Amino acid sequence: MLGFRILLVGVLSLAIGVADLKLDWLDSLKESMSVLLVPVQWSVQLPGRIGDFGESITESRSSLLEKNASLENRLRILQVKALKTASLTAEVNRLRALLNASAFVDESVLVAEIIGINPDPYMHEVMINKGSNDGVFEGQPLLDSMGLMGQVTAVTPYSARVLLIADSAHAIPIEVNRNGSRGILVGTGVLDRLELVNIPDTTDIKVGDMLVSSGLGGRFPKGYPVARVESVTHDPGLPFAQIYARPLAELNRSKHVLLVFKRPGEDRALPNIVEQQTEPAS
Repeated sequence: MLGFRILLVGVLSLAIGVADLKLDWLDSLKESMSVLLVPVQWSVQLPGRIGDFGESITESRSSLLEKNASLENRLRILQVKALKTASLTAEVNRLRALLNASAFVDESVLVAEIIGINPDPYMHEVMINKGSNDGVFEGQPLLDSMGLMGQVTAVTPYSARVLLIADSAHAIPIEVNRNGSRGILVGTGVLDRLELVNIPDTTDIKVGDMLVSSGLGGRFPKGYPVARVESVTHDPGLPFAQIYARPLAELNRSKHVLLVFKRPGEDRALPNIVEQQTEPAS
């Protein structure tokens, strides 16, 4: 029985093959069958296509993550470079301002760099990178591009310690640039506040007045800008006015400073600096 079936299938296959070669009417049947088989073929190929699509998605996501990480790293590098460039630009601007200030100083000057600060919160001292080998001496005035910063208090061959004008132990004779009234300006221990002490209540001092070194005592040459008056309080019950001023020098920001060498036998004012920065506020 099985042999008969095999023989029958073989005869039918041979007959269909001969008919396909000799007759055209089977072409339309083959086309119809091929259309019907398309869904079957697509279904058979579907698992493979899904796998390929999943692999492409995985590869694309991995590639995007790598590119994103690379771009983020480049962005960080560029940000650091931009910050460095901004820092260098600011440094150049500060040095240019210091150079411009030195051009107005009558005395000889030496540029120094602040290399350290006193960690004691109750003392306002800095260390500079110039010492006795550079001619630095105790009591030498120090200023930045804006005004007087302080004076040298101790010297070593390669460095020096400077007491800032804001220190409570520092005092400097000053005069009001507008009318010549004199007084003593002392530090309060706060970097942005100085006090003008023992000024009679009737003295003509106004908010905005420029205070410059008077030259009395011989420690500081006459005419250095020191501070600007911020507040004046008159108490009828007290003989002296309460006067506070803000230092002109950037005591907590300046990095490069000028050491001033007073010329022997000279005590000249610095009118150019005063005129440039001392117009009283209205």
